[in-house]
Amino acid sequence: MEHHKIPVSHTIEHQGRLISIGGPLSPETLQTLSMHRDLDAFRKPQEQLEALIEISGLPEGRILAAVVSDVIVGYVTFHYPDELELWSQGGMEDLVELGAIEVADEYRGCGLAKLLVSSAFEEGQLENCIVFTTEYYWHWDLKGSGLSVWEYRQMMEKLMKTVDMVWYATDDPEICSHPANCLMVRMGQEVPLSSRETFDRVRFRQRFMY
Repeated sequence: MEHHKIPVSHTIEHQGRLISIGGPLSPETLQTLSMHRDLDAFRKPQEQLEALIEISGLPEGRILAAVVSDVIVGYVTFHYPDELELWSQGGMEDLVELGAIEVADEYRGCGLAKLLVSSAFEEGQLENCIVFTTEYYWHWDLKGSGLSVWEYRQMMEKLMKTVDMVWYATDDPEICSHPANCLMVRMGQEVPLSSRETFDRVRFRQRFMY
């Protein structure tokens, strides 16, 4: 299938600094940037930058980033689910995972996460995809945010709903392992019924075992 990648960009000001938000970024553009030292939720900043560069080169991969003076202060990733995960078992070309969202501490509270996520859906470039995200409480920055598990869950749901992602039921063992975990999904307007049905079979594996 064709993965539409239409460049979008925005600029906002935060504490006297101009922040450029845009993407999908190419590997070549990302190689000219560095990572903010606080972007270490998933791995060390330089290692995470290398991961972003790799994702951006994938046919379906897309990276949107918030940049201040050639330093990435926030980003969001989109890519196919890992081949070892449940979500890859349907072999779907139009199922894309919203994988990671991270914003450096000093840039939180100015709407960067919302703008990063919403920018990815501009120009209808993901209407031919099912976009999903798996929210696991053990990935959340509860200490840094000062929020409880349920407050953080509410915050993430509110963020995802800004791009019309909604809660979907599933029997995935990891999601079912804690009541705060959840699956959120956005069905693009151009997604065929056959893909919707395949996704239903993937998210309810147990139902089809007997």
